[in-house]
Amino acid sequence: MMKKILIFTVAICFLACGASKTVRESKKTIKGNWTLTSVKSSAIGDLKISLLNDANRDCFENSTWQFIPNNNTGTYNLSGVGCGSDLRYFVFTIDEIDETTGLYNFLLKPTNERGRSESNSGFRLQLTSLSETNMQWQQIVTLEGKPITINMNFTKI
Repeated sequence: MMKKILIFTVAICFLACGASKTVRESKKTIKGNWTLTSVKSSAIGDLKISLLNDANRDCFENSTWQFIPNNNTGTYNLSGVGCGSDLRYFVFTIDEIDETTGLYNFLLKPTNERGRSESNSGFRLQLTSLSETNMQWQQIVTLEGKPITINMNFTKI
């Protein structure tokens, strides 16, 4: 009997230790439809930036995104001539603050329509800003041994 009580108590503790209030609030705020209005990099010059192993920066600017936080899924549709109009699917999570940067980690993994990933790889971004109307992701990549920051700015539709 004591063993069952101990197991029950441990199970309750795990259930009570879910996502923090801040992460839950972030998921409420991110819910809905967004437009990726601009993609900017800290690099000097006009670099051909490819995002999410999918398409170049021009295709992502003005793309539309939908976030469904109750099952951590979403979709996006690229914008522009020659960018492909297929709906893209992904799963995402918002993690607690990264102690090294003080920012939230935003993990995005491309999937198929059924939520399965063909490559089982994803992308770690930082959620640097989130309000009811605006959101910014930041990704640091390396080019010729030097870090470059890519900022992706969203506006809620």
